[in-house]
This record gives sequence, C-alpha cells and structure tokens, in this order.
Amino acid sequence: MSVIARGRGRLGFGPAASRRARHTVRLDQLASLALPVGDDGVVIGVDGEGRPAVIGINRPTPYDITLIGGVWTAQVLALRAAATGARIVVETGRAQDWTKLAQAAGGDRPCISLHDVGRVPAQGPTAGSPVVVVRDCGMRPPRGRVVSAPWQSVVTLLPYLSPVAAGLMEKSSLVGIQRVSPDEAEQIGRLMGLPAGDTRTLPTLTDGVTLWCTRRDRQFVMTRATDAESGLLGSPRRMD
Repeated sequence: MSVIARGRGRLGFGPAASRRARHTVRLDQLASLALPVGDDGVVIGVDGEGRPAVIGINRPTPYDITLIGGVWTAQVLALRAAATGARIVVETGRAQDWTKLAQAAGGDRPCISLHDVGRVPAQGPTAGSPVVVVRDCGMRPPRGRVVSAPWQSVVTLLPYLSPVAAGLMEKSSLVGIQRVSPDEAEQIGRLMGLPAGDTRTLPTLTDGVTLWCTRRDRQFVMTRATDAESGLLGSPRRMD
C-alpha cells in the first residue's frame, strides 16, 4: 500500500506505464495503519505464554547485565546480538570454548573477537556500530578495562553465585538466573527481592530456562536454539 502525495511528477517506484488501480489513503487515515510493535532488541526466547522475550541490549546509555548460568546461554545471546549488527567482544580465560563460535559468526566478516582476561582494547562504540562485551572470566572476574558506555553493553557471566555476585547484581540493569542450588536461590531471592514462589523455583529450572529480572520486574524465559544455533552450539545446557 502506498501513500500518494499531490503535486507534479510521479512519486515512488514501478513502471511508468502501469495502469493498475492505485491504493490510496487520506492523511487523516494514516493512524489506522499503525502496527502493534513491541520493544526492539535481541529475542532471547519465549515467555510462559509463548510470546517473544526481547532484551534491548544496544542502547544509547550504559547497560550492564549479570548472567548467573551457563556459557551456552551467553553464546546464544552473543550470536543473536551479532545478528542485530553489534560487534561482540569476548573477554575469556577459556578461549577454546568460544573459538568455534567466533570463527562461524559473520562469515567472511568476523564480528566476534576473543581477548584474554584484562586485555580488551578500547572499542569506540557508536550508534552505527554498537558493542557488546561478554566477560566470561570465572567466579571472580577482575575489574574490566572496558566498561559499559553509550552503545556499549557489558554482559558478565558467572557460573555460580560467587562472592562478587552481589556487587555485580547491584549495579546491573538486568540479571539473568539459571538453575542454582537451594542455598544460592535463597541468597538471590533476598538480593533481588523475589517472591518466595520464584525463589523456590530456581533450583528446579530445566536447561535453557532463565529468570530475567530487575528489582521491579521478572520473567521466566525459555531459550530454544534454531537449527543453525544447535549445529554450532549443541543442545541447551546449564553446566559446561
């Protein structure tokens, strides 16, 4: 459907000799064409009702995410963020777990780079070239040289609830929690102000399920890999 403006000349594209009927709307009817569009970002999975769950990871303001979970979910998030046009920078002490992903992403234009812990150079993020830094640095990640900034988000992956987790969760805009022990669940419940029912659910989560939460909102999300992601990353798993 096209909107035709009055005036001299032919607007739009198509054969000049076309005699097909034109579909037009008046300016006062444009509002009726509005489409219900949700938040944009990375589709990380589906909620309990099967609706897409989206993380707006490329932002004009600093954005920190803490994920207490497995590397599989962090890799899916990185791969899907790369598909939105972001440059992915992985700071890790286990490069062997990320090499296959980095080699496969982007084809002949690699978009995922790997760096040793503490060796991430400045990235120069812009609105046209946003950056996502994934910090896979173990239980006690050191202070990062590259921090969150406009158009540069930082995702910190913790395998378990480590001694530094409380501080990271406190400063994070979003926290993801996968299956943890009952003791860890109790601590996380207190830190994030979770309802008792959600706290009791955390030790029972299946592989691929994450509770994404802030101190005001929370949502359980199931991440299902596409065929391409499964071929590259394997099946969902909590333990690495």
